[in-house]
Amino acid sequence: MKDGVESDILKTLADMQQVNSLLFSYSYRRRNPGRFTPDSLMDLTLDLPCRCPRCGEGIFKMNSNWKTTKVLGLLMLANFLIYFVVEVSRSYGQGQDIYNRRKLTPKKFWKKPEFSPAFWNREQERLDDIYYLPLANGSEAPHDFRGIPRWLNRTSPCEPDSRVTTEIEDFKSLPQRFQDFLLYMVCRSYPLITDAPNLCSEPPYLLLAVKSIAPHFDRRQAIRESWGRAGILDGQRIATVFLLGNTAATDHFPDLSDMVKHEAALYGDVLQWDYRDTFFNLTLKEVLFLEWFGTHCASAKYVFKCDDDIFVNTRHMLAYLGNFSVSKTQDLFIGDVITNAGPHRTKHLKYYIPESVFRGVYPPYAGGGGFLYSGNLGLRLRMISRLVTLYPIDDVFTGMCLKRLGLVPEKHMGFKTFDIEEKHRENPCAYKSLILVHPRSPQDMIKIWSWINDPKAKCYMKTTLDMKGAMRSSKSK
Repeated sequence: MKDGVESDILKTLADMQQVNSLLFSYSYRRRNPGRFTPDSLMDLTLDLPCRCPRCGEGIFKMNSNWKTTKVLGLLMLANFLIYFVVEVSRSYGQGQDIYNRRKLTPKKFWKKPEFSPAFWNREQERLDDIYYLPLANGSEAPHDFRGIPRWLNRTSPCEPDSRVTTEIEDFKSLPQRFQDFLLYMVCRSYPLITDAPNLCSEPPYLLLAVKSIAPHFDRRQAIRESWGRAGILDGQRIATVFLLGNTAATDHFPDLSDMVKHEAALYGDVLQWDYRDTFFNLTLKEVLFLEWFGTHCASAKYVFKCDDDIFVNTRHMLAYLGNFSVSKTQDLFIGDVITNAGPHRTKHLKYYIPESVFRGVYPPYAGGGGFLYSGNLGLRLRMISRLVTLYPIDDVFTGMCLKRLGLVPEKHMGFKTFDIEEKHRENPCAYKSLILVHPRSPQDMIKIWSWINDPKAKCYMKTTLDMKGAMRSSKSK
């Protein structure tokens, strides 16, 4: 039996050698078409001419017995099966590769910050994880992004958030103003007591938004009669609105609610919300104004946000803005910018911030005496402010919002939030080239405005420099 097997193997090898010789000749003939004529049915089938036209001798003649044909068929079938297996394997491998690529998690654009022991930092990290980081990474906007997140905005009447008493280790030793701020930090929506529905019925070129409190009737009236007079000035429409909270008996204020209502009805320029008007709630006033602006006065080209104890050279501000088209000032945000600052740790200071509440450095921000920005940027500030945890200092909070937008406020030398030299304060010409001076009394406002508008005053108004860099785009690093 062994000899029979060996005999079959040797015969098969001989047949394969014959087939290989056949395939070689076939390949040669295929590369030299037209030089041969067919000789047999097998030659015709394979398109293999069998005789040399010059010598008449046969190159070969296929032995077309059944066994040879069978071996050739098996080889062809084997080649087909090998080809099929290779192609299927390659396709499967490519499918696996595509699947794996889809499963790869893209590298985070923002690095997850380390856990912070400070309460504000922890709250902001939580807000970033849920809402801001997906947005920054180019993902679909979160469901609640177009409104303030529900867990961050307890609607009025707002109840104190008792969890802060256990999450801040030294809560009981903090000043009362801090305890009050932290207990109500999750509240951002309050109803309007008085509204100004017709303020922006005609779209203003410049909206003057003045932070005030109920008892400051004299300041508001002085502004109305001087630099904040509503109407047409130098060919541009000006609108002025005063932003108030509610002065409570808790803070030893007299009840002035009827007087404020009368003022609002008389001038139609007062917005008053039903929240406690305190220094730490100025940030709340900021976000409430941005929400109102986006809903009721989004057509304003520019917004000037300020305190009620300053003097503003509105004419010079308009001249400054007139140097540029609105389309060139989409990212405009100018003021008296403070950089490389951080929280004060001395308890008796007005701006004291305990380490248990916030740790880190402040982004560049403009002093709250006043700053100027485009209406387009105001709408973006409104949107991004919803994703920044309330901070007890409103100037710093606005700087945080700008940083989230990838913008840096630009310092303008016309903003004098720390006053000018005393020797120049009674010189009318000193105010011609300025935009803002702080502080000034109601009487000062009216007096300086009369100087500015005196046609006999021959003062050189410094030409506004190129606004290049009035707002630099800067990716947060």
